[in-house]
Amino acid sequence: MYKRILLAYDGSDAGQKALLDCQDLAQWSQSELFLIAVMPSAMSFVGLEGGVYDMELEEREKKKHLAVLEDGLQRLTSAGYAPKGEVLVGEAVDEITKFARKIDCNLVVVGHKHLDSWAARWWRGSISGALIEQAPCSVLVVITS
Repeated sequence: MYKRILLAYDGSDAGQKALLDCQDLAQWSQSELFLIAVMPSAMSFVGLEGGVYDMELEEREKKKHLAVLEDGLQRLTSAGYAPKGEVLVGEAVDEITKFARKIDCNLVVVGHKHLDSWAARWWRGSISGALIEQAPCSVLVVITS
């Protein structure tokens, strides 16, 4: 069934719910757990119009993503798992699918929060929707309201 489960974790309420669901699945299927946090690349901070690259901003973002990853790893470890984790840099869907292929995972788990307004949904886009289209394996989208 699922021997390698990859959780894309961002520390949000939806991400934490996905972490809990991921634990249940891993226990049931005796899976290896992998946890990743995806940080936008430095070019995302600069923007399309150009600008000045801010090394301090990138360092703050890196520390934030490392803290999110460590939180998730600690939660899984305290629940009795031996997860592996990494912070990746780039566009979320691309990085998640590349990592899923790299570890030959069977299931990708992501959290998703329903947005109230159509404008918010349109503006934000859907990482989970794009991931379903591009992932090399099954995708479990854990939804919070």
